[in-house]
Amino acid sequence: MDAVRGNQYFDDLSESMLKEIAEHTRLGEFQRGDVLFWEGDACEGLFILEQGSAKIFRLSPQGRQYIVRILQEGDTFAEVPAFDEGTSPVNVEALETCRVWVIDKNKLHELVMKHPTFAQKALVNFGKMLRGMVRMVSEMAFYQVTHRLARLISEISMDKSAPHWTQEQLAARLGTVREVVARSLKELERSGAIKVEDRRIQIVDKEIFEQWMQPN
Repeated sequence: MDAVRGNQYFDDLSESMLKEIAEHTRLGEFQRGDVLFWEGDACEGLFILEQGSAKIFRLSPQGRQYIVRILQEGDTFAEVPAFDEGTSPVNVEALETCRVWVIDKNKLHELVMKHPTFAQKALVNFGKMLRGMVRMVSEMAFYQVTHRLARLISEISMDKSAPHWTQEQLAARLGTVREVVARSLKELERSGAIKVEDRRIQIVDKEIFEQWMQPN
């Protein structure tokens, strides 16, 4: 009940409706490295991450990984296949021990049909996701790796709950390789924008750093 009540999709529904949803919800636990589901898998329902962290990623035909998003506690995922009844377009892997609630997709479809308020909230959240994807595609098209890395560092630094990212994870998130990220970090450091100590990135000159965040 608490997991459903605190979620952005259900936070203003009545207690009786929340109880009804909870009756169609199950809890799963995954260990670090476990794959919750693969691209192309049938969808069980809407996932709510109660504990831990996980990554949403895709794989290129050559096996290179691209991280779409890092999931934190309270995040919701698998919305697209849960609502459109298609297969999963992404893979999700646990980065640590995770506890995940799964709300049956058939119950979600019933809510959409019976409750316009819930349907409206689903549309709003899909709109946010679409805008986020458009922004990511635009950055890959218009920004060089160093500029995209600066923007990602800024995003991570503002999220105090975000886990420590390795160079491999940064590269996967940016759609490049670790060697390119290493060169970009050196470039940012030489310019005086950042300092890297003990594998942690610190912004030391905000003005220079913000210049790196702009496209050429």
